[in-house]
Amino acid sequence: MPRSRCPRPALPILRWLPRYSRAWLPLDLLAGLAVGLTTVPQALAYAELAGLPLQYGLYSSFMGCFVYCILGTAKDVTLGPTAIMSLLVSSYASHEPVHAVLLAFLSGCIQLAMGLLHLGFILDFISFPVIKGFTSAASITISFNQIKNILGLQGIPRQFFLQVYETLRRIGETRAGDAVLGLTCLAALAGLRAMKSHVPRAGPAEALAVRISHLIVWISGTARNALVVLFAGLVAYSFQVMGSQPFRLTGSIPQGLPAFRPPRFSLAAPNGTVPFQSLVQDMGVGLAVVPLMGLLETIAIAKAFASQNGYRIDPNQELLALGVANVLGSFVSSYPITGSFGRTAVNAQSGVCTPAGGLVTGTVSEGAVLLVQPGSSLHFPAVEHLRDCVCSRALPASPPRSVILDCCHVSSIDYTAVLGLAELLQELRRHGLSLAFCGLKDPVLRVLLSADLEGFQHFPSREEAGEALGCSARTG
Repeated sequence: MPRSRCPRPALPILRWLPRYSRAWLPLDLLAGLAVGLTTVPQALAYAELAGLPLQYGLYSSFMGCFVYCILGTAKDVTLGPTAIMSLLVSSYASHEPVHAVLLAFLSGCIQLAMGLLHLGFILDFISFPVIKGFTSAASITISFNQIKNILGLQGIPRQFFLQVYETLRRIGETRAGDAVLGLTCLAALAGLRAMKSHVPRAGPAEALAVRISHLIVWISGTARNALVVLFAGLVAYSFQVMGSQPFRLTGSIPQGLPAFRPPRFSLAAPNGTVPFQSLVQDMGVGLAVVPLMGLLETIAIAKAFASQNGYRIDPNQELLALGVANVLGSFVSSYPITGSFGRTAVNAQSGVCTPAGGLVTGTVSEGAVLLVQPGSSLHFPAVEHLRDCVCSRALPASPPRSVILDCCHVSSIDYTAVLGLAELLQELRRHGLSLAFCGLKDPVLRVLLSADLEGFQHFPSREEAGEALGCSARTG
């Protein structure tokens, strides 16, 4: 049965803007301010990680916000420079701003083409363990890359193993001032984060002074990155005024916005001009890796927060939004951007309100329960399609319908599929609906039982599952 979809406006902003409530405005303004305060120090750090002049981090920070507000489908997501993307730019852009900006343009074109061709389903073939493995490896690499800055060491190579070796070999050259300030800032960040998470919310019945105190704690914890940067900046400025400087500073950053112009498709060199073909060859596999990792990071973040906050995203529309953001960003000297997990988390915690093949072989168009029967085993490329099929039929129904998943044809299941089923259970439970399994084979049942899924229930047959849900089910 083909998937039925309700007509949607061409621009996602037209879905929420006509029904915008004045009550949402303070929350959106507060969220935007919190994210903005977090973005500036992060952008400077990410530009250094990408091996580019620091102003390029700032140039990469604003275009994605405007584009995503119009084209994005997740209210929590923010686009901009990220640690993983900066690390990739460092590897494939040769530390040249011209290469980095051109890489943003070409990556955006690729992402835009994928969105127009509705290729979002490709992401279903990238398993959760692969994502976690890449993210964990990138986190280790990025974290160790910052140790040289905390210790004030210079001239450390960027290759990971050489970086580890040189950092340990030259640890005796640590600058005391940089190390003390860096470790103090880390402790302050950890303390502000813990303070925010351990202080309970103040109820409306609390005294005004108590509510104000809680608000100050919440704002301090949310904007902790900006506060720590301001503190460190004041400390460094104080030493500068007194005539000494124990810290290694970033130096002056050009003021103002860059000119709006297309990226350069050639590069002037002492011995001539480097043509477009040579620039592309220098990027190598980066032309495939950067756009793929950009959309993967954006979709993963969007799906995570959409699942957490009870709404759904359109992967193809997300591709379009990311592609347009990178293409237009390249016109203001941006290097490749993607969804930021940290700033998206700040956005969500701040209470933002707006942004801004035949797997299923049978469905009960007439019953009060939706019966879904997968035609084969459930592995990671299939589970996302299963979730979409279930939610597109169960939730828009009037009234919404609980679901029976007949697994008589499912002989095996993998880890990513289990995670997808857990998210499906949670999504249905948020709408007051149930998901019952029937016809489970012993190996599949053992895997699901060992996963200890909240709300998991299974029955030998469809009839027993239907009786347990209080309704009858039949295939259509």
